[in-house]
Formats: sequence, C-alpha cells, structure tokens
Amino acid sequence: MAILVTGASAGFGKEMCKVFVNAGYQVIATARRLEKLEQLHQELGEKLLPVQMDVTDKKSVDDALNSLSGDWARIDLLINNAGLALGLESADKTDFSDWEKMIQTNVLGLTYVTHKILPQMVARKEGHIINLGSTAGSYPYYGANVYGASKAFVKQFSKNLRADLAKDNIRVSNIEPGLCGETEFSQVRFKGDEKKAQEPYAKVQYIKPEDIANVALWIYQQPAYLNINSIEIMPVAQTFAGLKVYKNENEA
Repeated sequence: MAILVTGASAGFGKEMCKVFVNAGYQVIATARRLEKLEQLHQELGEKLLPVQMDVTDKKSVDDALNSLSGDWARIDLLINNAGLALGLESADKTDFSDWEKMIQTNVLGLTYVTHKILPQMVARKEGHIINLGSTAGSYPYYGANVYGASKAFVKQFSKNLRADLAKDNIRVSNIEPGLCGETEFSQVRFKGDEKKAQEPYAKVQYIKPEDIANVALWIYQQPAYLNINSIEIMPVAQTFAGLKVYKNENEA
C-alpha cells in the first residue's frame, strides 16, 4: 500500500511527504519538477518514490500512474494537493489565461487524478482521499474570484464524493487552510514579485506547511470507521469576521 501526494515539490506537499515517511508510510511524491523530488528522495530515502507528473496533462498522469508496480501501485491514500492561485486583481482586470490555468490545475487536474485512482479503491472496498481546499472556498475576498470558486468546487466535490463512496467504505476529507506562510503560494500568485509575496505575512504569526501536514496525518490515522468530512484551519490572527463596506463619498 502507498500514499500518493500531488504537488509534492514544495509547500504542503513536500511537508506531507516528510511527515508520512517519518511515520513509516510509503509515499509516492509527484510533481512537475523532478529535480525537487529527487532532492526529497535523497533526504527521505527508499520509502519515498519520486515520480514526475503534471496534473494538467492527462498523458502525464496516465504515464505516471502506469509506471507504478507492486505495492506502489496500490494507492490507499490520495492527497490532492497540487493547486495554485494567480493574481489578485478584480475580475474585470484579470488575465483570462490565469483563470484557465487555475481551473485546469485546481479543478480538472484534481478530478482527473481522482477519477484514475478511484476504481482500485472501490474494487478493494477501502481507501481515503484527502483534498486540499481553502478558506477561500467559503469566504470571498477581493481578487479571489476564480481561485475562490475553484476551492469552492473542491469543497463540494469532496462532499459529493462522500455521497457516492460511503457504500464502498472509502473516506473523503477536505482540509481548508487559511493564511499559511513559508510556501511558494504567494510567489506563484504574484509571479515572482517578492515584495508583494511577503506582504500578506508581515507581522502575522501564520500557520506553517508542517501544521497542515500533521493535520493530514491525523486525519488518515483515525479509525477506519471514522470520516473527517472537512477541517478548517486559520491562524489566530486571521478571522472571517468583518464585512467590508464601500462608502459613496458623493452621498450627503
């Protein structure tokens, strides 16, 4: 049996690989950047299998999954971690190609990998899927537009999978992190602009990738009869309270 993590070259995915390997599990680390996975393999040893895979490319996913053999081919836990945000402009000012890439990765890529792995879980009548959503899927904020919508999809998709798969003894969970630093999330969102990338985390005790990785391990290690449907995590400094109101300065 093995655990497959998408987006394992950095951030949540990388930390999940570390946490699960250190807990004694076999982990398949997948991502586009094979060199990063090889470095992780050197660090963690033979319990980690690096496999190059781009979730936005069906052939890449097929080739990666078809390359697995033996115990590595029996996926007991799929962690759909690969995802990204691009831009923080209002909807009328965005680059449509950014919207396309977010949908391709956060929605289509996640669903394709899931669809490919589900049949073996159903055949065995066991398995677990952990999806990485976001608080942005529940609480809108300026500039989140398609990113937030894609994570709302992940939230609802997770619930609908549970509805379909309860009869097959398969667990489905959705982890919804809030503000988390020390990842490549903001660097990707702001396309390498380091000043903008650091601003959300200044003077804030944010959550860290290892916090989310430890939560994923805890969810997986719960008794087989117990399903954690979803878990929402924010730093103490962040809240969903406070609805913004724009004042019309021309009104009396």
